[in-house]
Amino acid sequence: MSKQLSPKQVVDLIEAQADIIVPIANGEPIRLLDILEHHAQELDGVKIHQMLALRDRAYIRGELEQLRHVSYFLSGATRKVYQQAKMDLVPNNFHEMPRLLQKATKMSMIMTVASPMDEHGYFTFGTQADYVAEFVGKVPFILEVNEHMPRTFGRNQIHISQIAGYVEHHAPLAEEQVGEISEMDIQIASSIIGDIENGDTLQIGIGSVPNAVISMLKDHRHLGIHTEMLPDGVADLVNSGAIDGTRKFTNPGKIVATFAYGSKKLYDFIDGNPAVEMLPVSVVNDPREIAKEKNIVSINATTEVDLYGQCASETVGGKYYSSSGGQVDFARGVRFAENGKGYICMPSTAKSGSLSRIKLNLAPQSVVTTGKNDVDNIVTEYGIARLHGVSLAERAKRLINIAHPKFREELMYDAKKNGFLL
Repeated sequence: MSKQLSPKQVVDLIEAQADIIVPIANGEPIRLLDILEHHAQELDGVKIHQMLALRDRAYIRGELEQLRHVSYFLSGATRKVYQQAKMDLVPNNFHEMPRLLQKATKMSMIMTVASPMDEHGYFTFGTQADYVAEFVGKVPFILEVNEHMPRTFGRNQIHISQIAGYVEHHAPLAEEQVGEISEMDIQIASSIIGDIENGDTLQIGIGSVPNAVISMLKDHRHLGIHTEMLPDGVADLVNSGAIDGTRKFTNPGKIVATFAYGSKKLYDFIDGNPAVEMLPVSVVNDPREIAKEKNIVSINATTEVDLYGQCASETVGGKYYSSSGGQVDFARGVRFAENGKGYICMPSTAKSGSLSRIKLNLAPQSVVTTGKNDVDNIVTEYGIARLHGVSLAERAKRLINIAHPKFREELMYDAKKNGFLL
């Protein structure tokens, strides 16, 4: 009996007041969500839970009363809607997502994109494992089979006997649009490169600075990858001989990630590549697992830092922009690791140089993502402020030293006035 579903059969599987779980990024099932929107009148009080929605939709905008979007990480499709109070945003650390969903939702159904079934009856989640792979065999799945989704290895397979059904929708995957690497990006990356040693294992976040770091590592050797998001440049580092994973302490020889988001070049690289392991976020981002990589180096970004070292990485000017993601997971993981090193990067200024990103106090209504006790190193184009294990007064001095020169005098005055310094 075929498990291919008609739109009506999909809708019939959705109970009233259901909680539907949708993966991050390219795990988002276009056709299945189209079906839910087109048949919204037949649904009752359904919530769709997702991190990082890729596409603007009527239900996300709050235009379909039968469907409500619940976000765990804002995106371009959801920021404005959240600021209009038309949707919910749930705080979380990425590694806790499976447990949080189990606790706070009914886990009625998971809808996800999958690569086509192989001769053994298995689909894979391709670019994904994230928070859905944890529930294979435990929660009903409806798949959206897409021939463009790469077939990958790891803990992200599902057998046809384990699904409620599938639909087909074949469309090219969304690709990350990253700006050109600037001279400032190179300056920030250059400070970090000096701390990365042969044999280190890397977690590399999203953005132009991490991309700049990747571009400068081709002469390194025996690097490993243990990262939440697998970025484009990893393929180049493998081809240059920089990455082989032979000195990793967990999953030696394997490139470990919980999702991949980049260009078609990246998707082609992971397709059928046994060196790439897609594992659940509850494994990849668990600080206890991260700490097993004794030489882990974590590189992430923030928007502003105060003189305590607190990083506001999910708000911009006091308005919500994203969420915590995995930044704290890795900040804590590197702290537990024997030789762990964590770097949080940013340009020293914003608004065309008119505003310092290093401040006495964070902007009003800003949210602290990485706290003063978890932060390790802050990096701007003016160097590294090494904050772990030093006093608040010393932190203030070191942060002021990597602020833009035109703001240092004012910051020093404010620090003295407010009791940071004598």
